[in-house]
Amino acid sequence: MTAESGAGAGATAGAGATAESGAGTGAAALPGAERRLHLLTPLRRAWVPIAATVGVVVKQGDEVEQWVSALSVTLRTLALAGLVVVFGVYGFLSWWFTHYAVTDTELRIRSGLFFRRTAHIRLDRIQAIDVTRPLLARVAGVAKLRIDVIGTEDKDELAFLDERDAVALRAELLARAAGFAPAEAVTLGEAPQRELLRVRPADLVVSLLLTLSAWAALAVGLIAPVAVWWFSGNPWATIATLLPMLGGVWSGTAGRFLTEFDWRVAESPDGLRLDHGLLDRAHETVPPGRVQTVRIVEPLLWRRRGWVRVELAVAGSKNGVLVPVASRAAAEALVARVLPGVDLAALVFDRSPKTGARWVVPLWWRGYALAVSPDVFAARKGLLCRRTEIVPHAKVQSVRLTQGPWKRARGVADVHVDTGADGTVTARLRSADGAAALLDAQAARSRTSRADARPDRWMT
Repeated sequence: MTAESGAGAGATAGAGATAESGAGTGAAALPGAERRLHLLTPLRRAWVPIAATVGVVVKQGDEVEQWVSALSVTLRTLALAGLVVVFGVYGFLSWWFTHYAVTDTELRIRSGLFFRRTAHIRLDRIQAIDVTRPLLARVAGVAKLRIDVIGTEDKDELAFLDERDAVALRAELLARAAGFAPAEAVTLGEAPQRELLRVRPADLVVSLLLTLSAWAALAVGLIAPVAVWWFSGNPWATIATLLPMLGGVWSGTAGRFLTEFDWRVAESPDGLRLDHGLLDRAHETVPPGRVQTVRIVEPLLWRRRGWVRVELAVAGSKNGVLVPVASRAAAEALVARVLPGVDLAALVFDRSPKTGARWVVPLWWRGYALAVSPDVFAARKGLLCRRTEIVPHAKVQSVRLTQGPWKRARGVADVHVDTGADGTVTARLRSADGAAALLDAQAARSRTSRADARPDRWMT
């Protein structure tokens, strides 16, 4: 992705200018002027050599201990002071050689102390810009910008910026991505928003307690290390088993609570905005028109309360959750904003035929169902934890039919719908004749829907 500024002589001259201050270099800078990150950034960059040094010390522990013990107190102090200076100089130089600039057509990020790297991010390819505030960054009043670009998996980031500068730069980039002129984009500011939903902490806690997978992970995390110790008597094998188990339990319980705490969904011209997090606060945006699949998750113990979880598959983005827990009515209202014109309550699901499906997947065949409306293709699966995946016809990239020997003998087949987020939604165990008809009809629906689809543009 390459592009040059076309703002004329003024922008060309401004491209060579460098803003010396780390703070206060936000949207007020001239188009094309290079800006630096916040002055606290060197502290973050210094952790790279520190981590490398700690790794060497851990790997060569005995040799390092012998070498340190042979030194006098004065030499130890001087060595420690020298390491601090080296780490500080590295952090400062890495910050000094990092610049970013916004031209008429791109965001350009130049970085690298020994190996130079220049990222050219076309503004018309930007699909999401997230503002994240880790705990220490919130205390220091700085924030990180993470930029999603169409066609790339890794996010470029600017860490760290003053909080006000980060918000202003995000608004400027989104305005330019929407097609506003540079001078106008700088003055627009952040688009207004209206809060649609907020998840209460009490509801989040109850939802985690009613999640069977969390209890299953906890049970396995307690039983597996005990079993390893019982049969092997090896403490190292027990620890090696315990640590990943504890990690899985943490991510599914307390870690999930910290991430999804105070979850808020708001509507703005640039998409649905998500704010969440207890320690690390994240501000994410669901890009308009980029949602490929919506997944409604209904754990068994949630159904009596009428709760669901809404997940998303967004092309080129890892923002996978729209709302962690909500009532079905609230979730359907949010999905209607993500997929305009789609009424989930109006979908009528047809269960897989009993005649052939029960011989292919005994008992669990009852969890498979399909619904097709003029707007979406929806497939359901699961008995204990029901998952419903909805794909707009315009987002379908290809349609496939698969049928193994056993399914062919029982007269059933699967129809797969592939989306632009490298995902697949499968209508399982349909009758062979119905699957063939569904294949042709879905291909025609997808073709006509793509021709009528609205363009994926910001603030439109």
